[in-house]
Amino acid sequence: MDKRWFYPWRNAAQRQTLVISLCAFFTAGLLLGLVGIILLIFARGGGYFWPEDIYEFGLPIDNKPEVRVFGEFQGSQGLASLGDKSARYWLVYSHSNPPYKRRALVAAHRVQNADIARHAARVLLHDGRTFLAKPVFLNKHDERGRVLDKLPAYQQQVQRLTDQIETIRDIHLGPLHRKISTLTLKDSQTNSGELLAGKRAFERWQSKVIQLEATRGQYTLTLEFADTNTITVPLNQLKQLVYPGQLNQVEKLWLTLGNIWQFLSQPPQQANTAGGIFPALFGTVLMVFLMTLIVTPFGVLAAVYLSEYAPRNAVTTAIRVAVANMAGVPSIVYGVFGLGFFIYGIGGQLDEWLFGDSLPAPTLGTPGLFWASLTMALLTLPVVIVATEEGLRNVPAEIKAGSYALGATKAETMWHTVLPMASPGIMTGVILAIARAAGEVAPLMLVGAVKFAPNLPVDSEFPFLHLERQFMHLGVLIYDGAFHSQTQTSGASMMFAACLLLLLVVFILNIIAVVLRNKLRKRYQKET
Repeated sequence: MDKRWFYPWRNAAQRQTLVISLCAFFTAGLLLGLVGIILLIFARGGGYFWPEDIYEFGLPIDNKPEVRVFGEFQGSQGLASLGDKSARYWLVYSHSNPPYKRRALVAAHRVQNADIARHAARVLLHDGRTFLAKPVFLNKHDERGRVLDKLPAYQQQVQRLTDQIETIRDIHLGPLHRKISTLTLKDSQTNSGELLAGKRAFERWQSKVIQLEATRGQYTLTLEFADTNTITVPLNQLKQLVYPGQLNQVEKLWLTLGNIWQFLSQPPQQANTAGGIFPALFGTVLMVFLMTLIVTPFGVLAAVYLSEYAPRNAVTTAIRVAVANMAGVPSIVYGVFGLGFFIYGIGGQLDEWLFGDSLPAPTLGTPGLFWASLTMALLTLPVVIVATEEGLRNVPAEIKAGSYALGATKAETMWHTVLPMASPGIMTGVILAIARAAGEVAPLMLVGAVKFAPNLPVDSEFPFLHLERQFMHLGVLIYDGAFHSQTQTSGASMMFAACLLLLLVVFILNIIAVVLRNKLRKRYQKET
């Protein structure tokens, strides 16, 4: 029997072809999977901004055979499959119970008589709540008017009243409240007359605010749901009123761009299921920037020592093995270490030395931006060390010898010759560190990142950059949105939009680092 039948790939060229074909097959599969994931995130996240048409249809709700509702079809390819029992639609609908938008996966055959509701609007309130309803009329005192005719004028009147209220609170009520509090703490008979005058002035301005608020509260908007029930909304709570069925594609595109800007520039609302993500975006970029400033010098110095100065012995070998093993440690372990060593250890000791008067309330011994950046620097340190060592090994020995021959010391050779030529490798480590730190979630939740922070780490108060404050992070925001989406799907679209933004942030940061690396590589290749 011919044994070649059992070994069809004994030829070296055939084996090489087989290996290349398998590698190409698996690489193509990975690329297709990656592209599919990105397209899914883009489709679901982009739907958060695009104004979908509003339909009126019947839907079985609360054991009723059909309830008329206003809703949107998300991710559907038209309404041709409404009669198909196997088809499924993601619906966002709103009716009198509940009045706010609800998202659900509904079988297509359960949707009855779906028609575009051109007179229905998407009504967005300042607190993040959204209605799908038909605006019926505006109310001003006992007057009623058509929405499209008088809405801009009524909104201007409401805005003027709001400005007057805010002015009184900032200029009069705020200073008077602080003055009254100061005089009350002094508890002196000589201040009784001044205290009484301050209280009277406060009551006078407070009554003025109450009067303006009552006047403003008389401006309302009446909305009618598809089941003919109505709801009245104060006009000062109205943020946006859009009729998607009356917009063309260009108008929808402009509205989408405006929604994207609001998403990037506003804080989240309704338990991170509505609004924007500016605090999370700002916190992510700031944390990555601080982490990069910390990890780069320490990683480079450690790599230079191991590569150029450390003796070749068992201790150096053990250190290299430890550095390699650090890259495989689960990230949550770094979070626990940061919580115990950095926050409770170093931060707690600093509180005893510097802020003993404020104890037991901690100042530095609490999770914050600096400890999160330090923990991420420790997590990404092995990556920078390994990449920098590789860059140092790629520097030709002849260049080092030439530098020594010209009289340069070892330190001067490292600073002026070796490190500049190894800078592309250093930038490679920084790129990998940025990519990993920007996407981490578990350790950050232990050392400073929260799902809602009342203040940004940067403001106009000295020292302007508050490293002790907690901060928001895109990864934590996405985790919180995914957790809530298991029980309520109202924030699912926002979660995908935040995922898309996180991918863009990592991509932009990496592009900047790659451009710098390429410039450095071209520069020192020309010099050599």
